[in-house]
Amino acid sequence: MALMATHVITGAGSGIGAAVARRLHARGDELVLHARDAGRAKELTAEFPGARTLVGDLADPDKLSWAFSHQTLPDRVDTLLHVAGVVDLGGIGELTPKSWRHQLNVNLVAPAEVTRHFLPQLRAARGQVLFVNSGAGLSANAGWSAYAASKHGLKALADALRHEEHGNGVRVTSVYPGRTASPMQAKVHQQEGKDYDPAKWIDPESVATTILTALDLPRDAEINDLTVRPGT
Repeated sequence: MALMATHVITGAGSGIGAAVARRLHARGDELVLHARDAGRAKELTAEFPGARTLVGDLADPDKLSWAFSHQTLPDRVDTLLHVAGVVDLGGIGELTPKSWRHQLNVNLVAPAEVTRHFLPQLRAARGQVLFVNSGAGLSANAGWSAYAASKHGLKALADALRHEEHGNGVRVTSVYPGRTASPMQAKVHQQEGKDYDPAKWIDPESVATTILTALDLPRDAEINDLTVRPGT
């Protein structure tokens, strides 16, 4: 990838997103970091000096277009990284429509809407869209219906986008991490009623390494799907 590439990243505040942002920031690339509100944007610019921010609530994708229209979007986008996500476990007999909508909005509808806004820049740069999916995007277990449905949908979004944009030179990658040591994983363990030991799960830096491998791959190749599981 060219030096000083510009990356738009959602979910850069913690976990995998923060690890990726730190690596790209350290090598001098330009960052445009999504934040859900102005307060979070201020925290991100303090953590990543020189980065720009883009404010909008992924939980309310209907309003993203309005929010973006009142901000200056970057003229160039080399990569769009969808890392933000939410999880709310529960049986199908327990989950409410509100819980379903929240997970579908943040994990699926918002990535589609954000992608729509940046496709012109991505086409011009012959860039790349990378979706951080989940092992739940490949198989669904008990208690994970809504989250898995949102992530199965995200796989469909990525696959369709890949076919649609191949002729425009836009690469599309889905990464499916297993359980990763992050605030989200701590929440999952709490919901499962289990003790949380981050040492048992993938370090976010390891997932960041796989993501950068996909981004930095020479243009003669494209990683479509990449599964990352906990090691030993």
